[in-house]
Amino acid sequence: MSHRKFEHPRHGNLGFLPKKRCKRSKGKVKHFPKDDASKPPHLTAFMGYKAGMTHIIRDVEKPGSKLHKKETCEPVTVIETPPMVVVGVVGYVKTPQGMRTLNTVWAEHLNEEVKRRFYKNWYKSKKKAFTKYVKKYADGRKEIDAQLEQLKKHCSVVRVIAHTQVTKVPIGQKKAHVMEIQVNGGSVAQKVDFAYGLFEKAVPVSTVFSQNEMIDTIAITKFWHHSMPVNKARCKRPGLPNPRRQAAAAAAASSWQGHGTEGVVTRWGVSRLPRKTHRGLRKVACIGAWHPARVSWTVARAGAMGYNHRTEMNKKVYRVGVKGDASHKATTEFDVTDKDITPMGGFPHYGEVKEDYIMIKGACPGTKKRVITLRKTLFPQTSRSALEEIKLKFVDTSSKFGHGRFQTSEEKAKTLGRLKA
Repeated sequence: MSHRKFEHPRHGNLGFLPKKRCKRSKGKVKHFPKDDASKPPHLTAFMGYKAGMTHIIRDVEKPGSKLHKKETCEPVTVIETPPMVVVGVVGYVKTPQGMRTLNTVWAEHLNEEVKRRFYKNWYKSKKKAFTKYVKKYADGRKEIDAQLEQLKKHCSVVRVIAHTQVTKVPIGQKKAHVMEIQVNGGSVAQKVDFAYGLFEKAVPVSTVFSQNEMIDTIAITKFWHHSMPVNKARCKRPGLPNPRRQAAAAAAASSWQGHGTEGVVTRWGVSRLPRKTHRGLRKVACIGAWHPARVSWTVARAGAMGYNHRTEMNKKVYRVGVKGDASHKATTEFDVTDKDITPMGGFPHYGEVKEDYIMIKGACPGTKKRVITLRKTLFPQTSRSALEEIKLKFVDTSSKFGHGRFQTSEEKAKTLGRLKA
């Protein structure tokens, strides 16, 4: 306790304990925005895949600020968001113990990518999922209509079951990510009709979020997957895995990369001990009193770091890029160069962004290729930064793999000329 004159706030927040690996691989929405019956029915969340980061230049519109009417350079994250497909609707009733599901109605036709989600091993399975459920649509949909009426009559919360079109993004996965998205606005009957009207339809991100909106991101933070080195001699023995297959598995696990085991200084941010300390200085000097003869849970300890479930609030949407539209390009009013949002050479460890995308200010949790859950803000936004209209002057598309000099390959060829004889 030496040199502590008045106070010393503790290092690290105990609200995030236990700091261990999350069971889920995608962000879960634990609270949806409050319902407002005066608005028309709409979806409140979406899912996308983190492509990478770049930077933009824009003029600041903040009267009274020293930055007003001046240029600023800001980091942005690009999240690729192919349209999500709605495949079901689920209704909840209120009980003294909380919300309880009343019924789930599924669509008649389900894609293979969502059926894969219901199987541990798709290629070995008989692929019988929903073959019996389809018969409910064959006999005039009497049972389906009865269940929908039940939802309209008794439910207080209506959510759609939607899945991502994961094969449209370059992450090497065939199994779709599925989530429940709450329908807000209108009466319960209108909600059910709205949800049923979306069955088997692709819902683009532009119908859920718009430019200048404040949204929340929910995802799993960065983590490094420890993969054992490939021992080719061992693998040649019968009953052991192929070295190529092991290498492929290690490559697939690379999307789980991050930090692994870390010490107390990195993990909790505690102060290092003086230089002359015996037996190491990146430690906690005293981990507790003699009695109680236990280490308290509040003491900073070394251990696993990263791969935690985190919600980050109030990310401003700078652009919603629609495939095939001018908004998909990185062109602005001031920079009329015909260039796509993908930087030269592609986003590192991701590739090209070909589908719809959403550009948000700053960073978001997770590594490249990780699924990011996007949610509408929970509170009405009143701050000046939330109400500010964003007009981009420049979007950087230089190579992110080194010191990028050029915005397009044409510009590079024009400057450097022919490089090979």
